[in-house]
Amino acid sequence: MVSRIERTPFAAWRWTVDRLMLAAILGLMLAGVVLSLAASPPVAVRLGLEPFYFVNRHILFLVPALVVMLTTSFLSPQQIRRIAVVVFAISLVLLFLTLIYGAEVKGARRWLMMLGISIQPSEFLKPAFVVLVAWLFAESARRPEMPANTIAFGLLATVVVGLMLQPDFGQTMLIVAVWGALFFLAGMRLIWVAGLGGAAIVGLSCAYFTVPHVARRIKRFFDPASGDTFNIDQAVESFVRGGWFGRGPGEGTVKRILPESHADFVFAVAAEEFGIALCLVLLLLFAFIVLRSLLHALRNHDPFQRFAVAGLAILFGLQSAINMAVNAHLIPAKGMTLPFVSYGGSSMVSLAWGMGMLLALTRERPRTNFMAADRSPVAAGSRA
Repeated sequence: MVSRIERTPFAAWRWTVDRLMLAAILGLMLAGVVLSLAASPPVAVRLGLEPFYFVNRHILFLVPALVVMLTTSFLSPQQIRRIAVVVFAISLVLLFLTLIYGAEVKGARRWLMMLGISIQPSEFLKPAFVVLVAWLFAESARRPEMPANTIAFGLLATVVVGLMLQPDFGQTMLIVAVWGALFFLAGMRLIWVAGLGGAAIVGLSCAYFTVPHVARRIKRFFDPASGDTFNIDQAVESFVRGGWFGRGPGEGTVKRILPESHADFVFAVAAEEFGIALCLVLLLLFAFIVLRSLLHALRNHDPFQRFAVAGLAILFGLQSAINMAVNAHLIPAKGMTLPFVSYGGSSMVSLAWGMGMLLALTRERPRTNFMAADRSPVAAGSRA
């Protein structure tokens, strides 16, 4: 047992961290291991690998992810901000290096081989970008003379250019959506928000008319007869075959025919083998993390922490929603992992880092800074 009167870093963390949110995240990680056991062996066999190849690697990635998340959750907001700046700068450089040295997969260059490990820089760029933009918007409210909004827009434009050149339209839309949400939360005028939405529509229209695979995916979504919809059809059928309680562990068939059943379509495997009941449990875990984080943001009086918590929660929630919506054929197909459940090393470690920052920023802290500010001569003069 850890006493409240102990002053060690672990004791302080133990009594200030949001234990319910931590438990929900650990629950998703456990679900990821179980579903990896269910979904990945047939994929490994098809590729000529040992049946538990992806399971072993999933667990292998989970270990550093846990270390990163728990270590990050001990940090202060100032430390988180500084680390985010460093990670953003490195990830941005690596993002553009993928255009030159990255391995081309299905017409896109999104991965770099470093020390024998395949890394997707955009995964680490996302949480760092959110924290950095949150700090800029907070500084804009605190110091109007600082061109923070202009810098934030410049960073967005730079990241979007890098992602579009890969190309990665899904990550681009995710980044723009989170940036727009933070822009709105920062109190910007609705006309600017509307302008951002209009720019996003124009960008999507340009992608539709200039990038063939984007046009094909959108056409297949609205008119299934216009192209091959086998993967989506099988994913949707898995929900019907699984019913409420599933066909049982190992009894599913979708994992034997879908090429990405352990990654993009793991939610469909969960629906077939464990039923809609498990899918609802996963949905509730994702919703609980997002809503609890937003509640923390609402109660926080520090602008940076409020924006950063809201941004990280929206990033996590949107990515989860996109993956589940694709599996249920609610939106056009887009390759995006289901946080902590899908297979993927870069995705899992970067998500763990983002959740570690979320846990750190939502820890209970005394409002000494605000109380001191209220007692300062400047503040007293402003109230006089």
